[in-house]
Amino acid sequence: MIKRWYYFIFLWAILWSCGDKQWKGQEPIQRVSTETRPIQYQWKKTYHIGKGLHFSNEFDGARLNGIAMTGEEQVTVLITPENTPINSSPWYAFKVWSDTPRNIRIKITYNEGVSHRYYPKYSQDCKTWAKIDSASYLLDSVSVAHKEAPKFCEFDLSVSPDTTWIAAQELIVSKDIDRWEAQLEPLPFVTLQEIGKSRSGKPISMLQIGNPESKKLVMILSRQHPPEVSGWLAMKAFVERLCVTDSLTQNFRNEYLTCVVPCMNPDGVDLGHWRHNAGGIDLNRDWEAFRQPETQLIRRFMQDKVIKGAKFYIAIDFHSTFEDIYYTISPRLKGNMPGVVPQIIAASAKQIPGYVPNIRPNDKDAPHISSSESIFNAFHAEAFTYEVGDDTPRNLIQKKGEATAVSMVQHLLK
Repeated sequence: MIKRWYYFIFLWAILWSCGDKQWKGQEPIQRVSTETRPIQYQWKKTYHIGKGLHFSNEFDGARLNGIAMTGEEQVTVLITPENTPINSSPWYAFKVWSDTPRNIRIKITYNEGVSHRYYPKYSQDCKTWAKIDSASYLLDSVSVAHKEAPKFCEFDLSVSPDTTWIAAQELIVSKDIDRWEAQLEPLPFVTLQEIGKSRSGKPISMLQIGNPESKKLVMILSRQHPPEVSGWLAMKAFVERLCVTDSLTQNFRNEYLTCVVPCMNPDGVDLGHWRHNAGGIDLNRDWEAFRQPETQLIRRFMQDKVIKGAKFYIAIDFHSTFEDIYYTISPRLKGNMPGVVPQIIAASAKQIPGYVPNIRPNDKDAPHISSSESIFNAFHAEAFTYEVGDDTPRNLIQKKGEATAVSMVQHLLK
């Protein structure tokens, strides 16, 4: 087994093996079938595994597929995806308590072919989260020795009759997002509406911020992929900055209408999915075929706005990945406001001392299967995918989200 710092050295060696100091991002996305496929539902239950120890996945966002006592004070849990093939984003979330205070060791394992990704976090109230103590955190050394990503992790945990939550990221499910939306709705320039239903019938809501009569629109999306919480936090900071009462944002709200879908995939979020919606599909690969209701309703909303004379100037889709990066449209392609996206990113970076943005333009002939490429192609909005690192410090995420909002407002008002 191997300590966390060594794992990141290993990742660094892989990601920058070509001698570049900046991550080049993931491989270009490919077309896949987005026809609805079955998913494997979890068996929701509380596991009483002996010695007064209890684990549960009976809550929204949970992911715990199997469990066993594998030592005197060691528990091994199994995490499996909703279906396959699937992007390796192995989400996990469960809660644990003990009849008497004690220390246990938890080993998180996955099905064959899956690598561990998320550094575990814990919470006593499901609101305030902290990382597991790195002193006890170990990873699969055999895989790393063979230059492979680790297949499991282990860590120590103190448990008691009080519940402790363990999760891959902060647990933010659809009810939490509903509460956040409800806090913004009373603002005089905010409208909250349901724009459609998910595959399993959950409401998908939209915040409209600004002048409801404006024909100048901005489109914001988040949580197409359930585990991508750091991207959601950036979107949250971005939106809250647009709602600040100052002359800059007041002028922007008078002139523009910003349309925000904070959670495109409430089914996947609440079911604890690694990647897909309740139809077993990666929504960010369905922006060409539009076979899933979640992508269909966004396209229909945007089409209706354009038919009524509106124009989308900017579209931002918030995501998470291993490191901060922006995926932008090829600069050789011109939309409704050519050149504004690089200007927004550069200006936002200047607000954060020492921050150098990582930007990767897509190829000129990139397929239109993701949200950014599709929205640019269909509506000529200057679109980009705003990716936030899994472990980017949360205060930096806040600053970046706010800075991006300010920069966008300044450039659109010019």
